[in-house]
Amino acid sequence: MSEPLPVLAGVRPASSEDVAGSVLPVAPVIRPVLPWPGLRRGATITVSSMALLFTLLAPVTAAGGWAAVVGMPTVSVVAAAEAGVVVERMPLVPRPGDALGAVVDALVDGMDVVAVAGLIGLRPQEIRKVTARARQRGTVLMSVHAQDRWPGADLELRLAGGRWRGLGAGHGHLLAREVEVRASGRGAAARPRSTSALLPGPGGLVAEATVTWGRGAAAVVGPGCA
Repeated sequence: MSEPLPVLAGVRPASSEDVAGSVLPVAPVIRPVLPWPGLRRGATITVSSMALLFTLLAPVTAAGGWAAVVGMPTVSVVAAAEAGVVVERMPLVPRPGDALGAVVDALVDGMDVVAVAGLIGLRPQEIRKVTARARQRGTVLMSVHAQDRWPGADLELRLAGGRWRGLGAGHGHLLAREVEVRASGRGAAARPRSTSALLPGPGGLVAEATVTWGRGAAAVVGPGCA
C-alpha cells in the first residue's frame, strides 16, 4: 500500500458528487476537438508533447486546480509559466524511480490532473489499479509522449504541422506557430477531430489561428511539432 503524500494547502480529494458529469476547463481553441465540454474528470488522455500538456494544464491551474507532473526531470517551469500554467499549483515529482506506481496512486487522491512520463515503469496491474482509482476520484490521468500511450486511453491528442509566423525574408522574429491539433480515441472520442491553433501564439499562450499569414512567413514541418 502506498504511503500518503504530504498534504498541500488548498488540496482536497474530490468526492463522488464532484465527479459525476463534471469537467475541468480547457482553452476555447482546444474545445472543438474534445468529445466533452472540457476535460472529463476520471478520463485517461495521451498527449504528444510538452507544449500540448502545458496548454491543457494552464486553464486547470488558472481556475484553482492542481496538476502534478511525474517522471519528467527536464520539465521547464519557465516554459510552463510562459504557457499560462500557474506553476505554484503544479507539483513536480521528477524522479520517482521504482516508486512510480505508489506516487501516481497517492497523487490521484488529491490532484485534479496527474501527468506521467515513463509508463514503462508501471506494471500492467498497477496501470489498471491507478486507472480505476482515477475514475473513482475524478482525476484526469495524462501520459506524455508517443512512447507513453496510456493503455486504453479515452482520448489521444497530438500536434501536426508547424508553420511559423513572423520571420520575413532574412529578418524578423518567430512570433507564433500554427499547428493542427488532432484528437482520436474511443467511445465518445471515436470520431477523429481536428482544429487549427497558434501554439505558441503571440505572447506564449495558445490562440485561435485566425490571423492571416503575411508575406515571407516561414513554414517548418518536423518532429518538434508531433
